[in-house]
This record gives sequence, structure tokens and C-alpha cells, in this order.
Amino acid sequence: MELIGVGIDLVDIARIERMMTRHGERVLARFLTLRERAYVEGKHRPAMHIAARIAAKEAAYKALQVLPGARAVSWHDLEVERETEGRPYLNLLGLARELLERQGPLRVELSLSHSDATAGAVAILVRGSPARSGAG
Repeated sequence: MELIGVGIDLVDIARIERMMTRHGERVLARFLTLRERAYVEGKHRPAMHIAARIAAKEAAYKALQVLPGARAVSWHDLEVERETEGRPYLNLLGLARELLERQGPLRVELSLSHSDATAGAVAILVRGSPARSGAG
């Protein structure tokens, strides 16, 4: 396994709560895919999970910047999913998937964390075969 790129990001949960109060559905539509929206809408404190997904997408975007054309990757090209056991992974769609497929067997490993105030994520772009099925 070869390390290709790394990204990290932190998102203030209170900021997301304020955005949701002011803009509601527009925030969800801008940052999240339909599957992500379905996941966060059922949570006790949706803003915490929205913040984690935004942090994950920002971290992944940063990790992908070593690839030609990665600046055009959008919010909806990156989708945070969970394995049956609960471990998060990044589902790559659209341009993000195309970029990785052009470069060979690349994948993004993802770690999420949050406190009451902040959500964070680390994304690592590696070369090698997927460690699990369903991961992009």
C-alpha cells in the first residue's frame, strides 16, 4: 500500500446548526447526497452528522488534490456511507470515481470523529486494492 495524499478538516457543529436554522433544506441539498440526507434526517442531532460529512468531504477533497483535475470534484461526487458494522467509508461518484479509475487501484480511507462542538475527518488516498467491498 502506497500513501498518495492526505486531507484533514474540522467543522464547527454550532455553525451548521445556525445554517440549518437559516437555510434548512438548501443546506442539505447543497452539501449532501440523497442517501446522506436520509441518514442524517433520522438522527437526534442532525447537525452533528451533517458536520461530520462536510468534514469528510473537505478532507477527501484535500487528499485528492494530488490528482490532475481534482479541483472540479463537487460535494455530490463524494458520499459518506457506513458499513454494516458502522465504519465510515467514502463512496466516490461522478468525477471523483473517474479520477481514481484513471490513476489505477486508488482508494480513500476515512476516519470521522466528533465532540459536542466539533466534527472532524481524516482522509487518506492510497494505492492498492480495496480492503473491503463497496468502498470507492
